[in-house]
Amino acid sequence: MLIVLVHVHVRADAVEAFREATLKNARNSVQEPGIARFDVIQQMDDPTRFVLVEVYRDENAAAAHKETQHYKEWRDTVADMMAEPRKGIRYANVFPDEEGW
Repeated sequence: MLIVLVHVHVRADAVEAFREATLKNARNSVQEPGIARFDVIQQMDDPTRFVLVEVYRDENAAAAHKETQHYKEWRDTVADMMAEPRKGIRYANVFPDEEGW
């Protein structure tokens, strides 16, 4: 498994538009066979900050996601909404492992 946490800081005037576009992308993303989980979380004390929690079954699934039409539409739609460039940090799954432990 590959987990990517994408940290996003959105302009205050774009929060609702960002949420709408991101939820559309997330709903389509969870339909991809290579995605195990795709969460959109919003910081409670600063609603301009989001984290996308993307859990891929493998590296190929992450690459395939970036080739989908819904991802490309999301990327282009939200580009001008950013207060600063988004940052993705990649993690390896430690627990639970394949045995569930």
